[in-house]
Amino acid sequence: MPGHQVNDQRPHFIFEPAADHPGWWEWNLSDPTRFNGHALGRLIVRREGERSARMRMTVGRHHTNLLDGVHGGAILALIDVSLFAAAGVVLDPRQFDAVTLDTSCQFVGAGKADRPLDTVTEVLRETGRLIFLRGLVVQDEDLVASFTGTVRKAPTR
Repeated sequence: MPGHQVNDQRPHFIFEPAADHPGWWEWNLSDPTRFNGHALGRLIVRREGERSARMRMTVGRHHTNLLDGVHGGAILALIDVSLFAAAGVVLDPRQFDAVTLDTSCQFVGAGKADRPLDTVTEVLRETGRLIFLRGLVVQDEDLVASFTGTVRKAPTR
């Protein structure tokens, strides 16, 4: 992440240090009316270890279901976005423009509306055109979901 000049290469992303969260980076679209910003709100990310990244979403009322838990659709959207964040911060910022080929999710607990929701996403393998990932959705020590996903790399320009 330090040394990445994403804003110069991908002006539609805001990827810069998060002033209020030392060690974290903003990972947001510069147009907040697009899906990520509108549906998920502010996202921050940090690298964890050699092959993983942690993404954090602050849960708001608009993310909840009628049981006052985090709606499964919000969790699935966060998972999808986290695939690209992990590929970008672990491998290459150009992967922010990749596309999802598949994702699978297993819900194992309820997300609570009173604390941030994190994904911890590991890059398993990279080929010439594909990136294979897996991860967990957590709130502190509570497991909410596990997931896998495959993204197709952005074409080189």
